[in-house]
Amino acid sequence: MTAYLTPAQDDVLIVTDVQNDFCPGGALAVPDGDAIVPLVNALAGGFDHVIATQDWHPAGHASFASSHPGQHAFDTVAVAYGEQMLWPDHCVQASVGAALHPDLHLPHAALIMRKGFRREIDSYSIFRENDRRTPTGLAGYLRERGLRRLFLVGLATDFCVAWSAIDGRREGFEVLVLEDACRAIDLDGSLARARHDISAAGAVLALTDSVRWS
Repeated sequence: MTAYLTPAQDDVLIVTDVQNDFCPGGALAVPDGDAIVPLVNALAGGFDHVIATQDWHPAGHASFASSHPGQHAFDTVAVAYGEQMLWPDHCVQASVGAALHPDLHLPHAALIMRKGFRREIDSYSIFRENDRRTPTGLAGYLRERGLRRLFLVGLATDFCVAWSAIDGRREGFEVLVLEDACRAIDLDGSLARARHDISAAGAVLALTDSVRWS
């Protein structure tokens, strides 16, 4: 028998980085990334609480391969806080690529949280930047509003969604990742590792058809 999940008043849907640059045709396109948009829209309509996040990098961000002469996208370099994957320039502040996908419909989203805006620190997780010390403030916001269970969807499963799920558990929230409303980059097995790490952290991997409204 299928165990259905019914969103409650203290649940929140967090829509992670569904932006033009992460969708087909974008600077860092996640394969099939735009395919989740109708599913996310349908889910959002059933939640009282919705938050969206945006990657929001200044030009010349330290995570851009173009900021490291001689390096290329998807190379790894050492930075002050450890290893950093380098990316194509993407989600530059106020650019078309940084905008939320035009078909995304979240009219009642209470918060659009931007991350990765500090030039020298990348930010995958919605809770803590990649130096693992700098908080985004989202955990405090959720607690202040009495939101306790997080349903995560968005891009990409194996980076921002996974890091957010793991940090959400560290912050004491119940976390569910709705996998069919996410898509992965899947670099060298990164999706399999992410799924393992999400489960090991105590977050639940689920599908959207397990969500039912009373």
